[in-house]
Amino acid sequence: MPGGHILTPDIISRLNNLSLKARFVVEGFIVGLHKSPYHGFSVEFSEHRAYGAGDEIRHVDWKLWGKTDRFFIKQFEEETNLKSYLLVDQSLSMTYKSKKMTKLEYAQILAASLGYLMLKQQDAVGLTLFDDRIRVNIPARSKRSHLNIILSQMQNIIAGPETTIAPVLHKTAEAIKKRGLIILISDLFDDPDKVLSGLQHFRYKGHEVIVFHVLDPQELTLDFTQRTRFRDMESGEEIVTDPWHIQSDYQKSMEQFCDYIKSNCRQKNIDYVQLSTDLPLDIALSEYLIKRKRIG
Repeated sequence: MPGGHILTPDIISRLNNLSLKARFVVEGFIVGLHKSPYHGFSVEFSEHRAYGAGDEIRHVDWKLWGKTDRFFIKQFEEETNLKSYLLVDQSLSMTYKSKKMTKLEYAQILAASLGYLMLKQQDAVGLTLFDDRIRVNIPARSKRSHLNIILSQMQNIIAGPETTIAPVLHKTAEAIKKRGLIILISDLFDDPDKVLSGLQHFRYKGHEVIVFHVLDPQELTLDFTQRTRFRDMESGEEIVTDPWHIQSDYQKSMEQFCDYIKSNCRQKNIDYVQLSTDLPLDIALSEYLIKRKRIG
């Protein structure tokens, strides 16, 4: 994947703030695209377009004309190509980490980077933060200044109680009137059939959907080498066990859980991308751009 050598979570976690992390990820990713065999992605960004027949003269950017001797039209929000909506799970289960970055931190940086990339492409982006209910809901806008609002909300996330995804999906699907791109970022630790029903609601409404399934490496492998106390971060329930006794069964169950969601997403024409928090973020950005190109 392009840029993977610099977009590792370990390196990104050392940066100070979310805005800097998002810029680092996106600009590193774009540099990687130019050096890679990936072609056809929109990586040249502008807030203007060339003047054309039928455009109103009052929308000409005269300052730019003075510098370039060419006529350009300022882009306005109604001209935006796509409305995208980031739905980020901020429940307590997302605060788990076995390495340097929690699932929630990974989701924050991913959402911030996607928002940064979308706004550079003049797409509108909105944000919904949820746990057992919607905590923050920011409508989709395409102005560059809108990124500051989104980053400010994500920078100050306070993890909520348990995960209850389906009602949030249904409520959001009813609230969004214009067709767009829905991006769910979550560990999906909820009833999979209910989650899939919520995702299907978006498809019924005509939206395109990407699911970024964010998991910690240990949640995939249960690769602990000694007797361990496990605590459910949402219910507080605890067990103490020797992980190697249950590792094989656990891995099988986890694989079945992920495969079930993946196969059902495919049936519903929903893009499913599994992400481990030790993987570079350019994997997710590549998947987004591939989807964005297909949408047109």
